[in-house]
Amino acid sequence: MTSNHAKTALAKTIRIAAAVIRDDNGKLLLVRKRGTNAFMQAGGKIEPGEAPVAALARELREELGIVVDPAAASHLGSFSAPAANEPDARVEAELFELAIAGEPVPAAEIEEMIWLSPELASGTELAPLTADIVLPRYGRQP
Repeated sequence: MTSNHAKTALAKTIRIAAAVIRDDNGKLLLVRKRGTNAFMQAGGKIEPGEAPVAALARELREELGIVVDPAAASHLGSFSAPAANEPDARVEAELFELAIAGEPVPAAEIEEMIWLSPELASGTELAPLTADIVLPRYGRQP
């Protein structure tokens, strides 16, 4: 029998870059991957040797068809949370805030995209990173 500490030490870590994107009304852009239930920040896995902001730009282009200037992204910090779609895994997220031009369109593995008002989030299934870190810290318009 293993202790909780041993399980935590052996948990898989997934390095991701994720975006906090708001519309003019303060709603947050969230996506849901095909075959999953939880909504989360747009973004994805950082490839070996890839800069986090470059990974973010690549993922936003692949998943939502939007082109962003990596230099325009503001780094909010590094955060850790349980992975939404992989049991016994954690995400180590580099979180960036940025503005986008045009309307994103779900592509690749993204099945659904929503603009969520932080005040109305209680009825929506959210990834732990979104629910526990993004909404409490960045859910309100600055």
